[in-house]
Amino acid sequence: MNKAELGAALADKFNLPKTQGVSIIESMTEMITDELKKGSEVTIAGFGQFMAKERKGRSGVNPRTKEKITIPPIRVPKFKAGKNLKEALKASGIAAAGTTV
Repeated sequence: MNKAELGAALADKFNLPKTQGVSIIESMTEMITDELKKGSEVTIAGFGQFMAKERKGRSGVNPRTKEKITIPPIRVPKFKAGKNLKEALKASGIAAAGTTV
């Protein structure tokens, strides 16, 4: 499901125009992004938690030239699934590759 499909499903559920459903999704992702940029976390109870984590700098090798390079620290988005989301997926009976239910 992509953003347009999610927006359309949201619009159908709440009897809204499809453009308004997509607008709601865009606004929500924009708000989450803005909070992460500020260093805040966004928690949706039962669904999960969005956060930004600092990935430490490290040394690496350019695979093309084999030259040693320094990879700078960077902030990356993280998502931690909530209990209800985990339980819903577990109850669906679909196992990840290489696992059994």
